[in-house]
Amino acid sequence: MYRPNNRSGVTNAVPPKHFLAAKRRRQLHPFFYSMGPVALSVCSVLLVGLMAILYLTQLGQAVTANQTLQNTYTQQSLLQRENQDLTNTIAQEESPSYIAEHAKSLGLVPVDTKTVRIVVVKGLKPIVKNEPHIQP
Repeated sequence: MYRPNNRSGVTNAVPPKHFLAAKRRRQLHPFFYSMGPVALSVCSVLLVGLMAILYLTQLGQAVTANQTLQNTYTQQSLLQRENQDLTNTIAQEESPSYIAEHAKSLGLVPVDTKTVRIVVVKGLKPIVKNEPHIQP
């Protein structure tokens, strides 16, 4: 179904698109059918083997990632327990009863308010906690 290019009867060499698609199919067709059953079986076995290797590789990576995640969770729980223990120790050591017992063990005694002397120094500025200390 070629159309004449001009009135002289010369045909155009460009075939329609459906002819090109059929021609391409015919070019691929012999390749698939020229393989014998042995070659086709070998190719199938190779493809299945390649897919199995890829699957096992992915499975190995997933197992490794899972083990790493489990180790991280274990480490996190250990650190949380240690943090709780340290928080309890700090709270215990900041309690007034612990401080009083520790002071007694060091030989310190409570102050008698009747024997306390207050010394007033003239010209001494009081210390303010929020001001930065500037050396003159």
